[in-house]
Amino acid sequence: MDHSVETKLVNLFKLQNIESEIDRLRTYRGELPMEVQDLEDEVAGMETRLERQNEEIGQIKRLIAEKEAGLKEAQQHKARFETQIMGVKNSREFDALSKEIEIQSLEIQIAEKKIKEFKHQLDARALDLQNLTEQLDGRRNDLELKRTELGSIIAETEEEEKNLHKEVEKATKKIETRLLSAYQRIRGNARNGLAVVSVQRDACGGCFNHIPPQRQMDIRLRKKITVCEHCGRILVDADMEALVAS
Repeated sequence: MDHSVETKLVNLFKLQNIESEIDRLRTYRGELPMEVQDLEDEVAGMETRLERQNEEIGQIKRLIAEKEAGLKEAQQHKARFETQIMGVKNSREFDALSKEIEIQSLEIQIAEKKIKEFKHQLDARALDLQNLTEQLDGRRNDLELKRTELGSIIAETEEEEKNLHKEVEKATKKIETRLLSAYQRIRGNARNGLAVVSVQRDACGGCFNHIPPQRQMDIRLRKKITVCEHCGRILVDADMEALVAS
């Protein structure tokens, strides 16, 4: 492409204006996409915790069932031994059955204690589960509202942004590869996305540092591409806006 410097500057400034308009639309959407993503991550984390708590509750219930079965078995053994001891004929049998009754009584005490502990844990887990479920419902509602809000804004701006991206494609084709790469690099490093700025009140429109009179003259002549000595942005004269708009 054998374009004059002025044409190159015009094309760059047009591209900058189009991409600045895209930036404006994205700013309009604001932090909503990030907020939605954060809420999605939070909800996913809470769902994982909920699943884990349900698994823990299921495990505690299984332990209670096992201990209750063991308790019932120990009670049955104790009752049988107590019946047998009534009919013993010597002290040796009496002592043996008494020992068995004592063992079963101890098993019963241990089982009852464990069942009590597990039920206490179950109550605590159930309360945690209830609180977490309520929190999760609240965050799901928040997420749905944010998604609806974001969807509404996207629907409102989607067609406009789509058309702007088409304009960007057309504009980039008019700019030589080396210059386009430099523009994109500057734009990527600029906090506000401005790679091409006009001189306003004798200062760079990007970093607001003073531009010497001689450099301002060079910029107005549009015979070469001038960059700001302070921020590296490409500089154009203040009349470029009207030229691009015409």
